[in-house]
Amino acid sequence: MYKFIGLLAIASLTTFAHAQEVKPGSTTAAAMKASPTQKAQAKKVAEKTVKAVYHVNTDVNTVPAILNNVRNHLNADPKAKIVVVTHGPGINFLIQDAKDSQGREFSGAVSELAGRGVEFRVCNNTLTSRNIDPGTLLMEAKIVPSGVSEVARLQALEGYVYLKP
Repeated sequence: MYKFIGLLAIASLTTFAHAQEVKPGSTTAAAMKASPTQKAQAKKVAEKTVKAVYHVNTDVNTVPAILNNVRNHLNADPKAKIVVVTHGPGINFLIQDAKDSQGREFSGAVSELAGRGVEFRVCNNTLTSRNIDPGTLLMEAKIVPSGVSEVARLQALEGYVYLKP
């Protein structure tokens, strides 16, 4: 009986697809009936650049996974505009010679991602409160007055989506 119901469902779907003049591998009937304006709008959306802010305020042991997320993001969408904003313990990987608990350095990965257009921003409030010399930061790091206000600014004023890996 279940085989019969399954065959009946397949036959119904096949009939519906032919009635809608949809061929396997083609666009849906709704997309085929889209107006020129709707098609133009869909094309504009597809051409827009995704802008994402990665908020990092965790210690260096979480950073390899975070940088891998950023790398995967760019591999999937090479045109994406990515800004990594750090504050608190999140700035530690952007200090020269920083390593995680397994001895992995970050300068190479940061340099590689910066070469792909990723920006790295460091909270000046954190630098000041921790008495960290800005000269000890990796050259790819840019200092901003406040990490949290930078995250908010990017979202509110520049249309970035928020990611907290």
